[in-house]
Amino acid sequence: MKKFNIKSPLGIFLIAVVPLVILLAYSGIRLDLTKEKRYTLSESTVKVLELVKKPLTVDVYLEGDFPASFKQLQSETRFMLEEFRKINPKIDFKFIDPIKTKMSQDTLMAMGMQPSVLPDVKDGKISQITLFPYAVIKYNKRGVSIPLVVQQAGIDADQQLTRSIEGLEYSLVSNIKNIAADKRKKVGILVNHDELSPEEFHGFVQLAMENYDAGPVIPRNQKELTLEDLPLLKQMSALVIAKPRKAFTDNEKVILDQFIMNGGKTLWMIDAVNAEMDTLTRSQKVMPFPVDINMTDFFFNYGIRINPALVKDVKKFALLKLVTGEVGGNPQYTSLPWPYFPLGIAENDNPITKNINPVKFEFPTSIDTLGGRKNIKTKVLFESSERTLLKQVPNYVDLKEIASVDSLGQMEKPSTPKIFAVALEGKFNSAYASRIERKGYPGFRSQSPENKMIVIADGDVGRSKMHKGEPLPMGIDRLTNQEFGNEQFLRNALDYLLDDSNLMALRNRNIEERLLDRNRITKEKANWQWLNLLLPLVVIGLLGGLFFWMRKRKFG
Repeated sequence: MKKFNIKSPLGIFLIAVVPLVILLAYSGIRLDLTKEKRYTLSESTVKVLELVKKPLTVDVYLEGDFPASFKQLQSETRFMLEEFRKINPKIDFKFIDPIKTKMSQDTLMAMGMQPSVLPDVKDGKISQITLFPYAVIKYNKRGVSIPLVVQQAGIDADQQLTRSIEGLEYSLVSNIKNIAADKRKKVGILVNHDELSPEEFHGFVQLAMENYDAGPVIPRNQKELTLEDLPLLKQMSALVIAKPRKAFTDNEKVILDQFIMNGGKTLWMIDAVNAEMDTLTRSQKVMPFPVDINMTDFFFNYGIRINPALVKDVKKFALLKLVTGEVGGNPQYTSLPWPYFPLGIAENDNPITKNINPVKFEFPTSIDTLGGRKNIKTKVLFESSERTLLKQVPNYVDLKEIASVDSLGQMEKPSTPKIFAVALEGKFNSAYASRIERKGYPGFRSQSPENKMIVIADGDVGRSKMHKGEPLPMGIDRLTNQEFGNEQFLRNALDYLLDDSNLMALRNRNIEERLLDRNRITKEKANWQWLNLLLPLVVIGLLGGLFFWMRKRKFG
C-alpha cells in the first residue's frame, strides 16, 4: 500500500484547509468578500445594538409563498437579524406567515402596515401580488412597525428590491435605537410669528412624535421670545420654524442665535414671498409680494441668503388639476403643468434625499450660498432644473401662464438652476460675538459645538392640505392622486439633525445590481434546460466508456 505523503498537495489541503473550513463553519465566523461590504455591520450599528439592555423582539412578516425577489429580501433580512443577535443576544427575531396564521388585513393595517401591491414577472407573464413586507419591533411593552420595501415612484421592481436592501440596515437599527432609548429627544415648534396653523402642521407633528417628543414653544409673554423662555428652550434638542409671517425682533434673534450656539438644531421653512394658491384659484390672478421677517442678516452670518423672487421651473414641475370644460353639466378636469410648483428630485447621494419620491414645492424662492464661512459645510439638498425662470415681485401670477409654460413674461429673465434647500453643518460662529447685545445674555457663547441646520426656501413644504375641515396626509395631492416625498424628506431632515450616532450615513449605502438578463432567460430557457438534462448523461456515458476501454486494455 502506498504511503500517504503529508507534503503532497493533497496532504497540505487535508491538513491546512479542511480544518480551517470546519472551524469557520462551527464558529459562525463569516468573511465578507463583497466589494461594497454589504454583509458587514457599521461601527455605528454595533454601538447602538450594544446599548439594548432589555429583551427586544423583531417579528418579520416575510414568510410564505411569494416570488423569488422577495425570497432574496427575506434572506437579507434574516442574515442581518442574525448578525444583530450575535452582537447582542437580547435581540431575537421570528418570521411570520400572516396567511398561515390567518391574520386579517384589517388586523395588519391596524398595526400600522399598508399592503404592497407589486408586479411579479414569471414566464413572461405579469401578475400582481399583495404582501405586507413589514417588521414589527417590540421592546419594553412598546412596538413600532417599519416597512421593509422602499415605496418610490418611477422605479421598476428590481430597483425597488435593491434600494430596499440598501436601506435595510438603517431602517432596522434606527428604529431599534429610537424604541430602546431611555429618554426621547425633544423637538420644539415655534408658535408666535403667524406660522402654519395646528391643522395645517398636523402631519409634521405626527411624524415628529413617532421618534421624538414634539410640542409647541410659545413665548411666556405671548409676544416675543425673551430670557424667560430660556429654561424651555434648553430642553429642546431641535427647533422648527415653519412659515413665519411676522418679523422677528432683534432680541429674539439673539435668543435664537444662542440656542444654536449651545448646540440646538434648527429646521427652517421660510416663505420670502407671499403667494397662496387658494387666492389664485378663486381670482385667477394674484399679486405676490415680498415678506420681510427681519432675518436677512441672521442667515447671512451662516453664508446663505433667501431671495424674494419666485422660481419657475419649466422642466421639473408638478401638475395642477383644473376645470377645463363641461359635458352634460359635469365639469371636466385636466391636469396641466404648473411651473410655480417645481419638484425637488434627488440628484446626489445625500442621505436626507436619497430614495424618496420627488418633493413638491409651492411658490418657492431660491437660496444663494455665499461661501467663505469658516468651519461651515454647505450641502445642497434640492435645486431646480437648468430651465429655470425667476419672477421678480411684486408682479402678477396668472393661471393663464399654464397655457404657455415656456414663455417669458414681463420682468422674467432666464436663469441658472436655483437652490430650494440646504443643509449646514460645522462649528457656527455667533453673529453677536462682537456686538453689544452679548452683554444682555447670561453665559453668552461665541461659537457652537459641532452643529447642524437645514434651511428650506418654502414655507408650505411641510403643510398638510385640508379637505372638509380635516388635514390630509402630508405630500398627498387629492386632485391629481399623486404622492410626493414631502413627509419622508422632513422625517429624514429631523433624523439628520438629531442623529448623534452617525446612522444617517447608512442611507448612502450602495449595492451594485448584478441581475440576470430576463429577456435572455426567456429566449434561451429551453436550450439551458436541455443542456442541464443531457450534459450529465453525456459526461457519465463518456466516463463509463473511458473506464470500460481502460479495463479492457489492462485485462483483455
